This record gives sequence, C-alpha cells and structure tokens, in this order.
Amino acid sequence: MKLADLTVRDFADLVASDAPAPGGGSAASLYGAIGAALTAMVAVLTQGRKKYAEYAEHASEVEQQARVLQAKLIDVMDRDTDAFNVVSAAFGMPKATDEEKAARSAAIQEGLKGCTKTPMEMMELCDETVTLASSLLGRFNDTSASDLGVALLSLKAGIQGAWLNVLINIGSIKDREFAAEYRRRGEALLAHALPLADESYAEILKLIDG
Repeated sequence: MKLADLTVRDFADLVASDAPAPGGGSAASLYGAIGAALTAMVAVLTQGRKKYAEYAEHASEVEQQARVLQAKLIDVMDRDTDAFNVVSAAFGMPKATDEEKAARSAAIQEGLKGCTKTPMEMMELCDETVTLASSLLGRFNDTSASDLGVALLSLKAGIQGAWLNVLINIGSIKDREFAAEYRRRGEALLAHALPLADESYAEILKLIDG
C-alpha cells in the first residue's frame, strides 16, 4: 500500500515503528504537501469574497498551482521510500566473490544516487511552493493569515528536512562530480527559499500581532 493511502494515524504509527522507511525523507515531503495544501486553502478562502475581489484572479491561479504541487509532493513521498528500498536490497546482495562484491558496490552506489534524487526533487517543489505562497502576501483573505504562516513553516521544514537527506546520501557517493552538483543545487535552493520563507513569515506575524 502506498503511504499516501494510509490514514494519518497509520502513517504516524508506521514512522514510529522499527521499519527503516518511511522516515525523515518521506516526512519532509509530507510537510511540503501540507504547506502546498494550506497555500491552496488560503487561495480558496480569498476567492468569492467581495472584499478581496481584486485578488480573485491571482488567488485562483495560486490555488491551481498549489494543488499540482501538493500532488507532486505526495507522489515523491512514496517514491522516496521506494528509492530507500532499492538501496536496502542492494546491501543484501551476495558478496562472496570479487564479482559479487563489485556488483553489490555498483548497485549500492546507484541506489544512493536514487536516494539523493528524490529529496532534491522535494527541495525543488518546496522552493516553488514557498514562492507561490509568498506571492499571496498583501492580496489574500487576511483572516487566514495563520494558515498561510503555517504553510510557510511546513515548507521550510520540508525543504530543510529534504536537504538533510540529500547530504546524508552524497556523503557516501563515490561519484564526486554527482555529489558536488547536488550539493550546489541544494545550497542554491536553500539560499532562495529560506530567506523568502522567513521574511514572509515575519510579515504574517506582523499582520496578526501588530
């Protein structure tokens, strides 16, 4: 069964079990999906309100994009666990002969690359969603300000959690060019998303707390 098909309680219980997956990577993607869902929610609550009529078109566009991002983040959540299972299977390969050892090592390395690609995809999706959520500032139903704030916090947790999963994998990858490229890409995403999320959260806090 896919993680996305579990109840909230069953998902949490599975994470809390001794099963090595789902773990932090899948949780990071779920944080991102919740952030995207909350962004869509705020956009929906902005539409159809006379007070916010001038923002309705933008809110409609945000809603549509946020729903697409939500679906993509849920999809990569499951694929991240699949990628981990590939690595686990590779570690279980026989290693009695030199040929078997070489095949096992190659499979592990390929699996680690797969385990790096999925959290990088999470980072890219979370970064895109942070940009989308931030675009609502100054043109949304401000009664849902707390929801937009939680969206940004969720997305920030998602992108930082995904980054940890990138880092832990590239540390074991022998292809240094691959590792360097993914480090560069991840650092660039963090440099854009984190300040934007923090600045946007500060604006929301100011709106709520005065």
